[in-house]
Amino acid sequence: MHAWPVQDAKARFSELLGACLSEGPQIVSKRGAETAVLININEWRRLQQAAKPSLKDLLLSPQARADLPIPARGGAKRRQPAELL
Repeated sequence: MHAWPVQDAKARFSELLGACLSEGPQIVSKRGAETAVLININEWRRLQQAAKPSLKDLLLSPQARADLPIPARGGAKRRQPAELL
């Protein structure tokens, strides 16, 4: 993978895109730190398919993830409060 400083990536975006398509993923760095990767759209789709669902997706899913026994309300005995002396 080739690393591109952000200034070069902006100035030579067409070349960056061409390198991504012919050579594979290209890293973009900002102030010397790697910050982004440009990848082929087919690779992106493959990664999206392989990704596990997010917590948000799981919580909003219509299917239950487990059968949890939920006790009926109001049937528990309560302790009487201790009398103050």
